[in-house]
Amino acid sequence: MIASEKLARSSDTHSVINQPPALQNYNLFLKDRALVESIERLAAGWSAEKLSAFGQLLGREESIKLGYLANENTPVLTTHDRFGHRIDEVEFHPAWHQLLSMSVENRLTNLPWIDPTPGSHVARAAMLYLAVQNEAGHMCPVSMTFSCVPVLKTQPDVFARFEAALMSDQYDQRFIPAGQKRGLLVGMALTEKQGGSDVRTNTTEAKPVNARGPGQLYELTGHKWFCSHPMSDAFVMLAQAEGGLSCFVVPRFSPSGERNQIQLQRLKSKLGNRSNASAEVEMEGAQGWLLSDEGRGVATIIEMVSNTRLDCAVSSAGLMRQSLTQALHHAQYRSAFKKTLIEHDLMRNVLCDLALESEAATVLAMRVARSYDAGATDGKEDLFRRIATAVAKYWICKRAPFHVYECLEVLGGNGYVEESMLPRLYREAPVNSVWEGSGNVICLDVLRAISTEPETAVVLMDEIKQISGQHKELDAEIAVAEILLSRKSEKEARQLVERLALLLQAKLLLESSPQAVSDAFIRSRIEGDWGRTFGTLAADLDTQTIIERAF
Repeated sequence: MIASEKLARSSDTHSVINQPPALQNYNLFLKDRALVESIERLAAGWSAEKLSAFGQLLGREESIKLGYLANENTPVLTTHDRFGHRIDEVEFHPAWHQLLSMSVENRLTNLPWIDPTPGSHVARAAMLYLAVQNEAGHMCPVSMTFSCVPVLKTQPDVFARFEAALMSDQYDQRFIPAGQKRGLLVGMALTEKQGGSDVRTNTTEAKPVNARGPGQLYELTGHKWFCSHPMSDAFVMLAQAEGGLSCFVVPRFSPSGERNQIQLQRLKSKLGNRSNASAEVEMEGAQGWLLSDEGRGVATIIEMVSNTRLDCAVSSAGLMRQSLTQALHHAQYRSAFKKTLIEHDLMRNVLCDLALESEAATVLAMRVARSYDAGATDGKEDLFRRIATAVAKYWICKRAPFHVYECLEVLGGNGYVEESMLPRLYREAPVNSVWEGSGNVICLDVLRAISTEPETAVVLMDEIKQISGQHKELDAEIAVAEILLSRKSEKEARQLVERLALLLQAKLLLESSPQAVSDAFIRSRIEGDWGRTFGTLAADLDTQTIIERAF
């Protein structure tokens, strides 16, 4: 056989058939009808053009590739230079810096702080929701930088040191003192190995350099089990001062311009979030400024924690949306048993169920974001924000891993390989449920809210009761929720929070989505025996409307 004949036969065996085209060069925002409608409904319609441009940027082939590169080339820690000097630096792939530059330039780190236009928190949440679909790891420093601003503002003289660069739209990756930079990132180092979420057990000590009190310089000595993005320009930390657990901002370079006494012991080897570095750190007299009074550490960081919890919920909704997008795209092109996957009734049932879960997560996340806009002037919205943030954070973050896994299964073996993106999304999904309070911590926070601020429960139930009388099953579920609220039982805390989340999602879908969507959600999540797996919707539901709306 001559060589040309062998080559021809080899080429025949390697013909690529029955594979979907690459999902790229599309607009993440415009493809997401539930998000587009939420923006209009929640006073952020003015941001639609900006969101569309951002969605187009994120959907470009080049932008998608950045997410792969940043996760394939993970951060590398160098503790010493070649001469033996301690340097404690983490090196990132250029793709990481490009991703951060995109997000900072689009003001994910500060939009509501520089432009408090009604709807600015919703617009910023929508951008986060889109950005996480491209690459989730770099959202960690973005979220922390955004969330730290209310904490720093508690001490205006300290905030003034960072304000110009924090409010900038420039990403500056140079490792130099904060005062010399065009833009800053701020990290967090709160938890310690002996306590985790129980930060009151922290052992890091803080002693004043000269005088005690807010705005004064202290030296911190101790350890932190998780320091997120250790190349940040400063960190919000908790440490024990003479007056009790206190909050500090500790710059990477000391006020004198030298490297601060922050030593990176190692980087965490994590399940997901691989593009982002998380470190264990030791401090030996690291200098930082006290924020607020000694002993008010937890009270000082409450606003920061609230913002990061919202970001966890929004990010999980974004991961669910991207996973659904990948599954729908694959099912539209892949054929099996003489039909495309999406033409098979059983697959349509699965896809519709996944679409319902994704849309419910999206509308809930955006509604909670709206309460951050309105809460500044509306007392009821502020109370709603207090409890609804925890409810949304718990439920959306809990649902995400299961949802992403089912989307992965739609692709079958193709979904199990890294090139599909689904393994990365699946590894990423659990982190938001763990971070900023695991499930039990969040449920306890809901109980604390309804015990110490009972008005929060009243406001939340008032919103849910706006749908009273429309479905007898909804009314029955509302009655059960009220009984659980009155008991305030720790044993029933998860039942309570899950019911509140589903009722709030049902209410929002009834208001904002086509009847086919809200009916399917209520019949499956509220009326039916749902919860074992996706793909068990009633056979008579309008799957065509639901699928067309989803993609």
